[in-house]
Amino acid sequence: MIGYMYILECSDGSYYTGSTKDIERRLIEHQNGEGANHTKKRLPVQLLYYEKYDRIDTAFYREKQVQGWSRSKKEALIKGDLEGLHDLAECRNETHFSIFRSPGFGSAQPSGGDSLNKDDR
Repeated sequence: MIGYMYILECSDGSYYTGSTKDIERRLIEHQNGEGANHTKKRLPVQLLYYEKYDRIDTAFYREKQVQGWSRSKKEALIKGDLEGLHDLAECRNETHFSIFRSPGFGSAQPSGGDSLNKDDR
């Protein structure tokens, strides 16, 4: 059964990410205050983005993935900015960031003398 992952913008500027089998029906429910608690309190809502999938479970999985993203990463997705989305996907936690910025990191060559590029990590 077909499924959709969607992102709404609420009246307060917040984003709501959901999934459904019937996107038109679900949007009407959100607009009528019959949707999620988050959107009920922030009407009206506007559909900003959606993705269509062959299976609802895939749409649900994608919903959970996108829900965990930062606002800036969701905005890159909405705008179709794939390069920006890729940049925002890089790990930025303190440990990772400091290790990869430490002196000497990346100076060793793998066996065979081939250097790794960013996509090989």
